[in-house]
Amino acid sequence: MKRKVTKAIFPVAGLGTRFLPATKSIPKEIMTLVDRPLIQYAIDEARAAGIKEFIFVTSRGKGALEDYFDNSPVLEQELRKKGKDDLLEILKDTNMDSGAIAYMRQHKALGLGHAVWCARRLIGNEPFAVILPDDVIAAEKPCLQQMVEAYQETGGCMVAAMEVPPEKASSYGVLDIKEDMGALVSARGMVEKPSMEDAPSNLAVIGRYILTPDILRNLNKIKSGAGGEIQLTDAIAQELEQEREVYGYRFRGRRFDCGSKAGFLQATVSFGLAREELHDEFSGFLNDLVAQQKAAE
Repeated sequence: MKRKVTKAIFPVAGLGTRFLPATKSIPKEIMTLVDRPLIQYAIDEARAAGIKEFIFVTSRGKGALEDYFDNSPVLEQELRKKGKDDLLEILKDTNMDSGAIAYMRQHKALGLGHAVWCARRLIGNEPFAVILPDDVIAAEKPCLQQMVEAYQETGGCMVAAMEVPPEKASSYGVLDIKEDMGALVSARGMVEKPSMEDAPSNLAVIGRYILTPDILRNLNKIKSGAGGEIQLTDAIAQELEQEREVYGYRFRGRRFDCGSKAGFLQATVSFGLAREELHDEFSGFLNDLVAQQKAAE
């Protein structure tokens, strides 16, 4: 019988240097798409998938991230006094029950694999999810929920995957496909950030994983890989070497790379247009802007 996935790791120790100067004092994960921080999108997705324990791997300067999930009695009291029940309801999603959330420090920036390894004692011998908040996915059914449902049928390790242009392969871990079953693919191997010529496919791994505790044992043995970092991809590849199953899952939805400025802006526009109360005014502005640019040309 496969165990339920109830724990998730959120690697949030990065410095967010691509968003300087904003990230000099604000954790990147607190930056907002419309009116919700990136981290809130990740938490909501995890909750929808049945996650009950939330493990954050952080670093120095992330205090605002921790405060975000705490209760704010003064603010809540003021909202009640003014009868703003709708805003009180919104705040409920930002509060975490005592004991549901834990914070681990990653003292050195040694890569995603190392960040996951830092949480090993809180994972124990259970399957777990990893969610990268930089990857925001707009989907009717949240991406991790799709994966958890598929995992109940397959077991093993599972990574979210999407097709990318060949010239973009060097920015991702890429799957070497053994069998393509549609939404699911069985992997023969994984290559971290290959050149366009060396990429075994155009099916790239993005920031959602369901992993077995064997991954943590693999990470215990791994030395630095690509980029001088401890790569999670290498630990997953070891599962394949030991003839354990690793699957790629083609999720239904649109992924935004909010670790880049262009991706963050694209997500802001997309999520803004999706909001009923903003759509008409915002789309009108965008249409006027496009018309002005065409006229100027």
